[in-house]
Amino acid sequence: MRNTKAFKEAVAQTLAELARRGVTVRPGTVEDVIERNMSTVAERLGIQVRSAWRYFDAAGLADSIAEGRREFEAGSEARGAGQAPMPPIDNPELALILSSVPDMLAETGGDLYAVIMNVAVNSWLAGHIHGEDGCQGCNGSRGPSGHDWPARMKVLAEHAPDITKWFDRDVWTAALHDSGFSVVRR
Repeated sequence: MRNTKAFKEAVAQTLAELARRGVTVRPGTVEDVIERNMSTVAERLGIQVRSAWRYFDAAGLADSIAEGRREFEAGSEARGAGQAPMPPIDNPELALILSSVPDMLAETGGDLYAVIMNVAVNSWLAGHIHGEDGCQGCNGSRGPSGHDWPARMKVLAEHAPDITKWFDRDVWTAALHDSGFSVVRR
């Protein structure tokens, strides 16, 4: 379906309609929605997908996507979700995670996926340690510092003695460039 002219035109029309509404959505997301919707229409009407295109409405789909985005944002704000709490600026664990990015880029030859996975896993574990110290399933699984948050921070501080430098965007960007890689938008 994705290789057809009708599909490509539908994506372009929907993205243009979304732009008119001031909503930015990744093209791949729009493609997924269109493919799912057109397959559903064809299945429910018992027709071929190529015949289902006559029911496609880019403006209606853009309205639906924009409304869904507004509802999500409103619901997230009402529940206090949508923005993660930031640890203190001198948090050694966060500094250690930030400082690992340029090194991981160099070690993996610029494999951004591997770098993101490393950051995600470390962040996930850090969040678990910080946010769920009372987790019964983790008893005895944290090594010598156990569930003692201050002790964990002390151990990590020993690994990253210059903690505050990693919160300076210019220092981090310079370290990234020193690794031989940079992230640019095309």
